[in-house]
Amino acid sequence: MTGTLRVGNASGFYGDRFTAWREMLDGGRLDVLTGDYLAELTMLILGRDRMRDAASGYARTFLRQMEQCLGTALDRGVKIVSNAGGLSPSGLADALRALGLDAKIGFVDGDDVSAQFPDALAANAYLGAFGIAECLRAGADVVVTGRVTDASLVVGAAAAHFGWSRDDLDALAGATVAGHVLECGAQATGGNFAFFTELPDGGRRPGFPVAELHADGSAVITKHPGTGGAVTRETVTAQLLYEIGAPAYLGPDVVAHVDTIRLSDAGPDRVLIGGVRGSAPPPTLKVGVNTLAGYRNAMTFVLCGTDIEAKAALARTQLVDAVGADGLEFVLARTDHPDADTEETASALLHVHVADTDARRAGRAFSQAAVELALASYPGFTLTGPPGDATPVGVFTTASVPQDSVAHAAVLPSGERVEIAPPEIVTTSGKSRGSTPGRSTTRRVPLGTIAGARSGDKGGDANLGIWGRDQAGFEWLRTFLTVERLRELLPETASRDVDRYELPNLRALNFVVHGLLGRGVAASTRFDPQAKALGEWLRSRLVDVPEELLRAARAEQVEV
Repeated sequence: MTGTLRVGNASGFYGDRFTAWREMLDGGRLDVLTGDYLAELTMLILGRDRMRDAASGYARTFLRQMEQCLGTALDRGVKIVSNAGGLSPSGLADALRALGLDAKIGFVDGDDVSAQFPDALAANAYLGAFGIAECLRAGADVVVTGRVTDASLVVGAAAAHFGWSRDDLDALAGATVAGHVLECGAQATGGNFAFFTELPDGGRRPGFPVAELHADGSAVITKHPGTGGAVTRETVTAQLLYEIGAPAYLGPDVVAHVDTIRLSDAGPDRVLIGGVRGSAPPPTLKVGVNTLAGYRNAMTFVLCGTDIEAKAALARTQLVDAVGADGLEFVLARTDHPDADTEETASALLHVHVADTDARRAGRAFSQAAVELALASYPGFTLTGPPGDATPVGVFTTASVPQDSVAHAAVLPSGERVEIAPPEIVTTSGKSRGSTPGRSTTRRVPLGTIAGARSGDKGGDANLGIWGRDQAGFEWLRTFLTVERLRELLPETASRDVDRYELPNLRALNFVVHGLLGRGVAASTRFDPQAKALGEWLRSRLVDVPEELLRAARAEQVEV
């Protein structure tokens, strides 16, 4: 089929703006509206829900949103595609039918591979787009899935509309890139944007994104008229760099080569993504494996005034004496300032985490022991909160399984089950390194003066993308910001293996910091467990920037 397919997004995670579905349906024309609910942590949450109630396992928020919006979508001919099915897409499909709106519901099955991982709470393969496409081709009004790649929601809709086959690799790659831009909702329209102060509304309430897809896989990223935020080359670049890893972006249906992407302005709040090349996907599927690994708890001591180190040492010794050292982790955050004019800025924080297989020791035995020190420890003793019980620790890891070992299937609105054949395949990837920076008259300023960044998590690894605001800025950045320089600027990465990739078409670099987040978000005790602010920390570091770049930045303020 020819013509443009308008695909919107109304959810970037389980807990995103509840009203976004209504806003997107009422805000302008759409052919398809997608919703992404499944972060790595979400699968763990749904797994624990299912332990308590076997009938659960899907995103209940989505069902409430459909109670309010599905009738409107049906009236306007807007197809709904979402991975809100989580661990129970069939259960969500049944719940949608029970709404009584006579909608044609299809769902995608087969991602559950827990039989191959018997010790896991949940193990789910990241399926591709063709099960979604099969349901849509069969006339489904709504398609719900379990674990598919986030971009597959858009790719499936495009494959159904344009009639793509598995051999249309460039088109599939282009739609994958568009899907990646849409998948995190308002992050593509100014949300979490490094230069938010330049947005027309200061980033107050960004709208949700829309992709106008074409038969060749190219797409224009835009948003509904009158909604907040902005769509610019930089807001799109920021999202393109989010959690991508190597330039050869592996997917179940295609490898999208991020270093072939070309962005161009297509009008106000319109950015064209073109030139994306695709190659055959790998013979395996990524599997997200969630396991339970004991229990955790935390308490925070406030240390005010003088002798901060000694106060921290006393609290540490006393707590170890009370509960033992096993599983305890102490982190002293020196947030205090000398001669401070407020009590808060005169104070440091001693964070204490405990992990144990025994829920009792990690629970009240630990937190109550901290409270019991209140009148027998350092002067000015106080805690930031009351004692609490332990919570289960979930660990997310990844594995892989052969594509042909997974029973990927589309369950059509008629109830017919259609098996989705795997692709035929193999791929390679590469990485590049920076060179030695040259000499120039410089001034010491925050790196963020001339560069934007976006960061996040992939299991226990952190992904950090950084881009230059113009070509000259990128050329300097690519020589300046080597792996060694990154480790100097972010000392917490110094002991970690770091991969560095160059993306010249995006004027960007991408770093993968292995193991920075420990065993992953649900188990990490790091201050920023999902590395969401890692890029902003890097932008805040003072570096010597050539004066000519700073003059150019002052002379040409980028309009967003």
